[in-house]
Order: sequence, then structure tokens, then C-alpha cells
Amino acid sequence: MTGTESEMAAIAQVVAAVEHAQRHELVGDFVSLFREDAVWTTARGKLLIGRDAIAAFTQQVLPGAMNGLVPSYEVVHVAFIRPDVAAVKVRQRYFTPAGEPVSEQGEGTPMYVMSKENGRWRLAACQNTAVAADG
Repeated sequence: MTGTESEMAAIAQVVAAVEHAQRHELVGDFVSLFREDAVWTTARGKLLIGRDAIAAFTQQVLPGAMNGLVPSYEVVHVAFIRPDVAAVKVRQRYFTPAGEPVSEQGEGTPMYVMSKENGRWRLAACQNTAVAADG
């Protein structure tokens, strides 16, 4: 495995950790993936600056949010800005526990800017955007 392949695998593990935390409504696990000074804009346009703000928001919205939903996060593109900074495009979908798509939830197309610090990839700046119905 090349250096880039191993970095892409490590980035995919962070995205898988986001999915796992969302699926199981694990607020602490989700928040731990962010840098202390991270910036996150939610799908509805709410700007959150810093891990504390992200934690407060997530604590309000995540518990109970996945009732009957199984989120799926798929890395669709990684662009390395520098060896320790990457822009990561993700496909976000929701399914029933039986595996059927939940169309009324729509699809998301988050962009995660990640930075590698002390050997660990972290979320630095994230924009969570809903896919427009007309494409």
C-alpha cells in the first residue's frame, strides 16, 4: 500500500467513524472526531465554531434522530491539498433497518476538510449540504 493509499484508508476510517457515531447516536464519539477549533455548517445552514459548539448542538439533535433510520456515509472523492490536509467529498444516505432507502430524508453531500495532527486525521471544516431535488 502506498502512502497515499494508506492515508485514504485512514480518511475513510474517519468517515466510517462519523457513520458509526451517527447510526448509534454517540455524541461523544462524534464530537471527538473534530479539531478543537473546527468549523461546521449544518445542512440547514447553522454555523458552529469550535468543538464545544459542535458538542452542544449535537447533544440537542442527535439523540433520537436516528429512530428507524440507518445512515450511510460513502467517500466519493479525496483531494489532498497538502499531505496533511484533505478535502473529502461524502455521499450521505438514509435507509430503513431492512435496507430500504428512505427517500423523504433526501440525500446529503457533505464536504469535510480534514487535517492530520499527531498522526490522526480530524475534521477541521465541514459543510453538510442536502442534494437538491432537481439535481
